[in-house]
Amino acid sequence: MDQATLGKKEAGGPPPPGTSSEAPRDALSVLLRNVRTNMRQYGMLLALALIVIVFQVWTGGDLLLPRNVSNIISQNGYILILAIGMMIVIINGHIDLSVGSVAGFCGAAAGVMMVDHDMPWQLAFVIALAIGAAVGAWQGFWIAYVGIPSFIVTLAGMLLFRGATRIILDGESLSPFPGGFNDISQGFLPEVGPETNYHNLTVLLGIAVCAVAVLQEWRKRRQQRLYELQVLPTGLFLLKCAAIVAAVMAFSMTLASYRGTPVVLLILGGVLILLGFVMRNAVIGRQVYALGGNRQAAQLSGVKDARVTFLVFVNMGVLAALAGCVFTARLGVATPGAGNLFELEAIAAAFIGGASMSGGVGTVLGAVIGGLVLGVLDNGMQLVGISEDWQQVVKGLVLLAAVAFDIWNKRRATS
Repeated sequence: MDQATLGKKEAGGPPPPGTSSEAPRDALSVLLRNVRTNMRQYGMLLALALIVIVFQVWTGGDLLLPRNVSNIISQNGYILILAIGMMIVIINGHIDLSVGSVAGFCGAAAGVMMVDHDMPWQLAFVIALAIGAAVGAWQGFWIAYVGIPSFIVTLAGMLLFRGATRIILDGESLSPFPGGFNDISQGFLPEVGPETNYHNLTVLLGIAVCAVAVLQEWRKRRQQRLYELQVLPTGLFLLKCAAIVAAVMAFSMTLASYRGTPVVLLILGGVLILLGFVMRNAVIGRQVYALGGNRQAAQLSGVKDARVTFLVFVNMGVLAALAGCVFTARLGVATPGAGNLFELEAIAAAFIGGASMSGGVGTVLGAVIGGLVLGVLDNGMQLVGISEDWQQVVKGLVLLAAVAFDIWNKRRATS
């Protein structure tokens, strides 16, 4: 021990940097900084956890029964898909009021092709997605290249495609559909392997997801160190990884104790992974954030506003078509009223999940979290017998609270 350190110890001064007494303070400061940086996302995760706990107690344990968890996923799959697309649109600084009508129109178009024209369901499904892409391109053209505000264009689209749905269905419901098409929303992964008390494929899938999630966290930590950024202390990092593994495996085992993984969950997972990667790592994803954050600065930096906005609405059209097919498959019938108010659910999920009115803020995962908040609220209130009128009141208050939290968070950050 050198003389300076000895002198500080004898004088009763603070311990030198790097000693064990400073390590807890350093770990705490890093943790608090990380929480403040991701406050909106962590806040929604905590809100979701709190809602689950409240209704789990209120319903006497019925909320987290394996069958009910599976129902929550199946009932909200199409809204979560729409919420992902809506989140990207809002990050870009726009809004889409037509997604419900487009979803209903594409689902009806798929139904007409399968029932009236005996088309294979796989081909009808692909054509429905292509119709959604064409609708998105149509609306994106008016918004990106003509310069009409997205609110007006998509409001017109909401009316246009709502009427078109009634026209192609001639005002009547259409069914039945092939079993393969219905399985898009109603089906589950098949059972494989020896007979056990759990769905083997779902357990294996859960283990694989855990491995990928931990690997992703490790790679992110290594990159942060490579660029000399501050990382979580080893203990907190291991605790975070353990929490992720515990959450994923608890969810997987819950599904595995019923009928396994719903097909719609695989579709949602694919959309989440693909668009999450694009928004985090691809050039166009960063351009979407740049345009939403400061459109003029992004344009001066060489970002092609019209092209990016056009592609954002094409993507929204495809996701709306996918959500429409999922919803139609769940009902087992194409109806003229399909898609009614879907746009409001998707917008609410995006804002609850962290989107900002000014654009440039939000994540694809946040949209899913926001959609789950609404889905668990709906399901929990139905289980305890709360009327639909009061359910709308509660969801409205949750949306208002989420936007108010966003405004407070911005003011706190700039103060």
